[in-house]
Amino acid sequence: MKDMMLILLAAAVVLLLIRNIYLHQKAVRFTDTICGALDRMISREAVREPYEDTLEAKVQGKLNQYASQVKAEREEIMETKREIQEMVSDISHQVKTPIANIKMFHGILQQHELNEEKRESFLKLMEGQIDKLDFLMQSMIQMSRLEAGILSAALEDASVYQTIARALNGAWEKAERKHIGIQVNCDPHIHVRHDPKWTAEALFNLLDNAVKYTREGGLIKIEVKPGEFYTRIDVADNGKGIAKDRYHKIFQRFYREPEITSQEGVGLGLYLAREILSMQKGYISVRSVPEKGTTFSVFLLNTVQDGTENV
Repeated sequence: MKDMMLILLAAAVVLLLIRNIYLHQKAVRFTDTICGALDRMISREAVREPYEDTLEAKVQGKLNQYASQVKAEREEIMETKREIQEMVSDISHQVKTPIANIKMFHGILQQHELNEEKRESFLKLMEGQIDKLDFLMQSMIQMSRLEAGILSAALEDASVYQTIARALNGAWEKAERKHIGIQVNCDPHIHVRHDPKWTAEALFNLLDNAVKYTREGGLIKIEVKPGEFYTRIDVADNGKGIAKDRYHKIFQRFYREPEITSQEGVGLGLYLAREILSMQKGYISVRSVPEKGTTFSVFLLNTVQDGTENV
């Protein structure tokens, strides 16, 4: 009996040792597999997707999810870095020309004896470059504040007609110089909850573009059309138009169409207009026929009877 107990005890010890060896080997395999997956993640290699219904596969699946998230975040950081580099390069390019011109005009005024007429002419040219530089700086300040979320829309139930009039104040002079007519079709009683100051800024940018790229003697039409969810403001011209394959490009920062780079401008107007409208839960669209004209449509979210906005 005593011998039998010893045999059973010895067998139990052996089984326990075998079990421990098996568990140790299993733990080693599990550790090796996970370490291998981590090594592949560190070296940015593709990690094999596990299909087995095991603890190892479950942990590896979670690691794959984490790797995908890290990869997406890394790509987002690289894209942001690339955008910042492009923006700095664009700003440098945009600022370089007016500064060089100002230096040149200043040098001419200092080093040459000029009659009063020529002196006034160079001072006027210098003033134009200073204005361009100031416009560029102000536009970039607005752009950076909008992107950083520093600025917000002060929404109020305001007259669309008055907002359009506010936008027109800055565009009339340029339009008159080119003998461009501006027609407005808007019911003075239409009210929409929006930020009049910022919306006028967005509309001015559209009008400024329309005047800039419409030939002398052209026509710009502004029409307001209330809808079920949005009030639409169309700004239509009969200018040079935009090719359809460039629709997605024209709202990018500093984008200017190749054939009009000699024209005054820095390529921020449409970008700022889109950001301003987005800040108010609105949006902007474009349709155009080359050599016949372009229509930009601004959509402002309507206010319903209880004073809230349609969503």
